[in-house]
Amino acid sequence: MDQFRFDHPEYLYLFLLIPILVVLYWVSHIIKKKALQKFGEMSIISQLMPFASFTRPIYKFIILTLSLAFIFIGIAGPQFGSKLKKIKRKGVEIIIALDVSNSMMAQDIQPNRLERAKRAISKMVDKLNNDKIGLVVFAGEAYTQLPITTDYASAKLFLSSISTDIVPIQGTAIGSAINLATKSFTPDSEASKAIIIITDGENHEDDAVAAAKMAQSQGITVHTIAMGLPEGAPIPVSSGSSDFRRDEEGNIVISKLDQQMVEQIAIAGGGKPVIANNTTTGLNVLFKEINKMNKTELEARVYAAYDEKFQIFIAIGILLLFFEMFVLERKNRHLKDIDLFKPSK
Repeated sequence: MDQFRFDHPEYLYLFLLIPILVVLYWVSHIIKKKALQKFGEMSIISQLMPFASFTRPIYKFIILTLSLAFIFIGIAGPQFGSKLKKIKRKGVEIIIALDVSNSMMAQDIQPNRLERAKRAISKMVDKLNNDKIGLVVFAGEAYTQLPITTDYASAKLFLSSISTDIVPIQGTAIGSAINLATKSFTPDSEASKAIIIITDGENHEDDAVAAAKMAQSQGITVHTIAMGLPEGAPIPVSSGSSDFRRDEEGNIVISKLDQQMVEQIAIAGGGKPVIANNTTTGLNVLFKEINKMNKTELEARVYAAYDEKFQIFIAIGILLLFFEMFVLERKNRHLKDIDLFKPSK
């Protein structure tokens, strides 16, 4: 169905300038006329100025006003007609399960494990194209931070708000995170699915390996990123604090990477285990693995495409502007006596 619309209707407010210009021109015309009347009768003054024209300036102003009107319409982006287009999106579905337990604040990976993981995820989101992504956070329990979506801007917004305070119960329930991620994919979707677990591997709550096997049996690949170093690091009491968490005996708690646990989860889930360090998080490695997966049609969208017609109005406006420049305010001395309606002798 044919339609008409403006792409930038806010620029139509420029038309308010036209009545202002008309008023200013009318005022200047009145002032000019009164100034001439001081010298005598207009009929006599017009004979003393045979090449002067009192109508040409009006014509020039009308042409200039029309030129501005067309240019203003062109700037507003007129669009005529529309047609429906159907686009298909092909990709995979990815759920990232991010460990937000207190141990992720350890600084063996700079600036700390959690912040480094968030930066890596943000960079990965920038590389996605038509894929769906979701975020699950977990500590003692797992929560959906962002449902599966193709809205990458929202994904980065939710990612930026993640902290160790977002989950009230501390611990590291990796199995719960895998189970929740498994349920977070689009129902009945045939798209390839992958879970990326980012954790330091200190699982204290459940059987993460069994959960990974269950996900793999449902056709979901489980990858892991071990976020931490074997030698470990103390855990700050809070962000920026110089004090560290201590055990009941007053000794500083050292959080060490459980690399074996992280590898076992990935193997059970049919995925790839990656060990992060201060040089790389390994998320790019997993992104390449995910890109090898079969990309299926996730969704088809229908949208209206409009034909841009601003060029026509801008061109007409510029042509009128040039025409106005060539119209003189004075009569042409060679053409002023020509009367096309005067009968020939």
